[in-house]
Amino acid sequence: MFLKIWRLITLIIVALFMGLEFAHALELPPKMQYDGALYVTIQNSLYGYFGAPGPGAFITVGAVLCVIALTILVRKHRVAFWWTLAGTLCLAIAFPLIYFLRIEPVNVVIEQANATSLPTNWQQLRNQWEYAHATNFICSLAGFSALLISVLVDVPQRTSK
Repeated sequence: MFLKIWRLITLIIVALFMGLEFAHALELPPKMQYDGALYVTIQNSLYGYFGAPGPGAFITVGAVLCVIALTILVRKHRVAFWWTLAGTLCLAIAFPLIYFLRIEPVNVVIEQANATSLPTNWQQLRNQWEYAHATNFICSLAGFSALLISVLVDVPQRTSK
């Protein structure tokens, strides 16, 4: 029963993480049309709850920790283990890998900017941030899908009498 509850919690928190990334993916097309002043203003005002110390940070870190724990919990469930591991790897690519290599460096620069003092390479930074989040959405969708498959393929073991 514990494993079922842990799977449910993990699926919910991973779905929330995927939702954060889906929101970024949906915003990409219009944000690519903004001028630098509007882009920096939006970046510095809209995303407070997405990262630290907001709930988005807890969801993101929690999703990765939950899937790691789930991978350990299902290690004896052969087929489910491999699907769970695949989901865990997809999520680990999104966070921390892509986040710390591609997104956070942009956050650091943009947080120091404002509408009247744009970084000279703001368009390159915008592209990097936006496409990294789109990649994270793809990774989180793949990870969530693998986790769902792991539940569907995990046939309960029957004990012989």
